[in-house]
Amino acid sequence: MNQKKTISTLIVLGSGGHTTEMFRLLSGTDLNVYKPRYYTIASTDTMSAKKMKEFEQNTLDDMNVSFINRSRHVGQSYFSSIFTTLWAFFTVIPLVYRIRPKLILINGPGTCIPIVIASLLLSLFFLIDRPKIVFVESICRVQSLSLSGKILQYLPVHILVQWPQLTEIYPKTQYIGRLV
Repeated sequence: MNQKKTISTLIVLGSGGHTTEMFRLLSGTDLNVYKPRYYTIASTDTMSAKKMKEFEQNTLDDMNVSFINRSRHVGQSYFSSIFTTLWAFFTVIPLVYRIRPKLILINGPGTCIPIVIASLLLSLFFLIDRPKIVFVESICRVQSLSLSGKILQYLPVHILVQWPQLTEIYPKTQYIGRLV
C-alpha cells in the first residue's frame, strides 16, 4: 500500500490579517501531507482560535492547539518588548521540544520569533532535528519586510515574499508571486 509521507507541522497564528492570510495559504495545500498540525496562538487572541476551529472543522485530523505568551503587544515599546519576548522564548522551549516539528510555517506575528529561536537552539544542541522554517511575508508588505521578516533574515529561515521588488532590497528572500 502506498501511503503519503506526512510532515509534522507547527503553524503560528497571529492576530487579524496574519491569521486570515495563513488560512488562505493553508487552503491551497494538501492537508493530508501536513499533519499532525500543531497551532500556536497568543493567549489573548480569541479570534484566531475561532478561525482555526472553523478551518479545521471538516477535517478528521487531530488538531493540537497551544496558547502562548505574546512577544509584543500592539503599541508596546520596542524596549519593553525585549523582556516579553524573552519570557515568551522560555515558555515555548518545552512546547517546541514536545512537538518536534519537521516544518514551522509562519507569516509575521511577533510570537513566531521565540518559536523560531527555540527550535534553532534545540536543534543546535541536538535535542530535536532541525525543522524547515518557512516565513511567508504578508501581501501588504510591498516596500519593506515586517519587523519579524527583518529579524528572521539573519537566521536560517526560508523567507518568501509576494512582491518581486523585495528581493532586490533583501537578497535572502525568494519571490514566489501572490499566494493570498
